[in-house]
Amino acid sequence: MLKLLYNEIFYRPLLNSLVFLTSVIPFHDVGLAIIVLTVLVKTILFPLTHRSMKTQMKMKKIEPELKKIKQDTQDRQKQAEEILKVYRAHGISPYSGLLMLFMQLPILIALYSVFWKGISFDHNIYSFLELPQKINLIFLGFFDVTKRSVFLAALSGVSQFFQIQLSMPSQKKDGSAKKNDFNAAFASQMKYFMPVFIFIIALKLPSAVSIYWTTMNVFAIVHEWFVRKKFK
Repeated sequence: MLKLLYNEIFYRPLLNSLVFLTSVIPFHDVGLAIIVLTVLVKTILFPLTHRSMKTQMKMKKIEPELKKIKQDTQDRQKQAEEILKVYRAHGISPYSGLLMLFMQLPILIALYSVFWKGISFDHNIYSFLELPQKINLIFLGFFDVTKRSVFLAALSGVSQFFQIQLSMPSQKKDGSAKKNDFNAAFASQMKYFMPVFIFIIALKLPSAVSIYWTTMNVFAIVHEWFVRKKFK
């Protein structure tokens, strides 16, 4: 039942959207259709991701206040009450980020599945949809979206690095305390581990997935830059 709901609500609409975009995009380039569809989905999800990103920015801003409360208040219950007061004062819901993530997850998984499996003219295609007579699987005339590409895999890894780099809090000049902080050390390791991990995974998958990942990362980079600039 869950599989049927996932297929009908998420997978089929996205697959048919990809087929439609491929039919109307110049030269019927599937790679360009993937970029357009990814941007459209991210634009639809923009209010959710934007709210989640604003919450993260506010959380970073109040870190000194939270740290002071934890240092000055030893009683756990009193500490929790004071922290909740700070959250309310800044209009922060500490669990809203997780909620936004779970709301987006089925759509992003379905989008990933569409690009991984590729366009297949089977029962998942709507009967009213006019199928393109010709499909160009060579993205920009260079990359076959059904086969792996070292260049596109590397591009997805590099864009992931810059996306993580931008989302990490900047180091202060007196950042000796941060260097000893476990969270900061873990985040620093992830900055290098995740891009390599994405690159290795992308090498084993069709380059359509690399195009999708790169587009997602570029969108996230632009969004993060916009939010940071506005927040400051």
